[in-house]
Amino acid sequence: MLGLYPIVDIDALGAVKLDPVAFLKAVLRAKPAVVQLRAKRASAQETLALLRAFRPLTSAAGCQLFANDRPDLALLAGADGVHLGQSDLAPDLVRRDFPGLAIGLSTHSLPELDRALAHAPAYVAYGPVFRTLSKRAPEPVVGLEGLAAAARRVAGRCPLVAIGGISNDNAMSVARFAELGAVIGALLPSSGDLNDVTDAAVHLHSVLLDGRG
Repeated sequence: MLGLYPIVDIDALGAVKLDPVAFLKAVLRAKPAVVQLRAKRASAQETLALLRAFRPLTSAAGCQLFANDRPDLALLAGADGVHLGQSDLAPDLVRRDFPGLAIGLSTHSLPELDRALAHAPAYVAYGPVFRTLSKRAPEPVVGLEGLAAAARRVAGRCPLVAIGGISNDNAMSVARFAELGAVIGALLPSSGDLNDVTDAAVHLHSVLLDGRG
């Protein structure tokens, strides 16, 4: 896993009146290795329908599909994995009851990171690196210095995903420390044009890859 980690956030797309499936198709043209569906306020039925619509598209693109929070829906949709936050189900419980799913974990401090690494996740996310508007009550910003500390802690044990406020202006700096950059807002077009989504995804993916050297 390297480069761009697009997060298809249903609330963010609703605010700019973009269809999630059309948005995903535009993002997949950048050929990311992994994509996540984040549907915090959607019903279980709505989330499952979206995951099932996403699955053939991500499979055809050779891209892994992760569901945010819901291992049950990820399993029903045939997704590759589930992304768990600090207040979600415990990784050990998910691994016991949903053994076929890869697990990605969110962390916001070095102690949380150490606990996450003990579960041997498919990847671990760390942040917010920069100020973000995608959460109503975001955790404290860790900055590039915090991300560098996280990278030393991870030391190649799994891919490190930088998350929070990643944009064209800072993606190259982020890539010095993290294998992937998770992005929501920087992919949203100001014009509503899906070609702009593809252009943004391609550019960010390229910068994040190039920054790895």
